[in-house]
Amino acid sequence: MKKVTVISGKGGTGKTTVTANLAQLAGNLMLADCDVDAPNLKLLLKAVTKDQDNFQGAQLAVKDESRCIECGLCYQVCRFEAVAADFSINRFKCEGCKLCVEKCPTGALQLVKQITGDIFQAETEFGPLVHASLRVGSDNSGKLVSEVRSQAAKLAAESQKELLLIDGSPGIGCPVIASLTGVDAALIVTEATQSGLADLKRLLQVITHFKLTALIVINKFDLNEELTAAIIDFCQQQGHQVIGKIPFDSTVVAALHDQQLLSDYQPESKAFLALEEIWQQLKAILELS
Repeated sequence: MKKVTVISGKGGTGKTTVTANLAQLAGNLMLADCDVDAPNLKLLLKAVTKDQDNFQGAQLAVKDESRCIECGLCYQVCRFEAVAADFSINRFKCEGCKLCVEKCPTGALQLVKQITGDIFQAETEFGPLVHASLRVGSDNSGKLVSEVRSQAAKLAAESQKELLLIDGSPGIGCPVIASLTGVDAALIVTEATQSGLADLKRLLQVITHFKLTALIVINKFDLNEELTAAIIDFCQQQGHQVIGKIPFDSTVVAALHDQQLLSDYQPESKAFLALEEIWQQLKAILELS
């Protein structure tokens, strides 16, 4: 099974739109939405939820008031200011480091697992989808991404899928790194803007560090063809392959407005024809049937 993560250096480049349309072109595959802070792939693919489970991704200090003698040791040792002057615990500041638990002389403090997200298994027209949503105020999104990938890989192996297509998060943070681990290729969606180029450079540094294969797609390339040429030149100098360019096409906005994929809305559109070429390139590189 081949694994590909679609990522972008910043939000709004068209990453999820590209992922959804590639899923339609690929057909029978396994999907995972690892953008757990803002999972939108389910909307484009009209996913139907089949199963849901809670995710415990953090341990936070919880105090047993009946055992607390208000000695103040927890207040003194906490470097995250999670213990207030009245010795109450602020769950939003607690990092679960366990120092207060170790120092408490009466055992009034314990680390308790917290529900930080929800994981969903769903069905789409093109294959199963595993996605998740981080709860408000929760962190450890990297752990949640790893769990999404684990469940998706297990389902893909059970159903003998040839491809696991992962919609990653924008940026270069922890959830992005978690979504990239061990993949066969990272498909980067960038755009012909100065910020797009700057963020692409940062993302390529991460990918190079982890010794992964980077494949680049330039979205809305014709809005600034001079900058597009600069992006292609930079990628070639760094040894990275640009496998496609998608032109600006108002059809994409219209299709999204109607919650349709481009192949259903207007299969002869310039953007969809470009996506078809990108899929053929990706198939050849990954040696998919």
